[in-house]
Amino acid sequence: MAGGAGPKTAERRGAGSGPSRPPRPRPRRLRLPRPRVLIVLAAALAVLVGGGAWVVYGSPWLRAEQVTTSGTMALKPREVLKAADVPLGGPLISVDSGAIEDRLLRKLPRIDSVDVVRSWPHEIALKVTERTPVLVMKKGGKFIEVDVKGVRFATVQKAPKGTPLLEMATDPDGGAAASLRRFDSTRLRREAVRVVAALPGAVAAQTRTVKVRSYDSISLELRGERTVMWGSGEKGRAKAEALTGLMKAVPKARHFDVSVPTAPASSAS
Repeated sequence: MAGGAGPKTAERRGAGSGPSRPPRPRPRRLRLPRPRVLIVLAAALAVLVGGGAWVVYGSPWLRAEQVTTSGTMALKPREVLKAADVPLGGPLISVDSGAIEDRLLRKLPRIDSVDVVRSWPHEIALKVTERTPVLVMKKGGKFIEVDVKGVRFATVQKAPKGTPLLEMATDPDGGAAASLRRFDSTRLRREAVRVVAALPGAVAAQTRTVKVRSYDSISLELRGERTVMWGSGEKGRAKAEALTGLMKAVPKARHFDVSVPTAPASSAS
């Protein structure tokens, strides 16, 4: 019978099937720039790079036109400028700072270090650090200055005020022969500098001569005809403390021995 017919086919299919799913979006395709766009971009980049290179290397705006110096004390600025021999007129970026540094260190041993700095747009700045003498060695009627590294760097007519005299009193035929075979004169100078660096301030101000006989036989001659046997440059702090205490305890002593800081000694003669 028509009235008893079941649900329509469409209704049967839809029953219990739940909500319909939305369609999945299709992935977008990556669009590559057109060849004409790539050509324009490449041309623009080439113009920028070429223009920048011209500004740095070819334009008159960034040329090396001036050299300045700073940090000189014993040296005169014109000495530094002459030794540096900085080429002017060319591109500032092309100036070889390493070559300038090498020339200065080779021609002027008084210079310990130098920074060669480009100061845009037209300047090269030479920032010099000079060596400072801590000892002098007498040679003929002149004096050779020795820095904190034991380097002999300059000969002067007059010893700098307050700088002790270094005497290398080594005797190859005596007891120092073995020391000389092990340590050359450069190493012994460094040991002498090491001793001076460890001296208490009051003692350093009174030190007139540092005498080196061997690596472990370094002595000091102070004002007032007083002497100090220091020994080697090792244990400098302990020796300085021992010497300070000994001088306070025995102020009238003329000779002090701190070569063994745990057993310092003094004598009046």
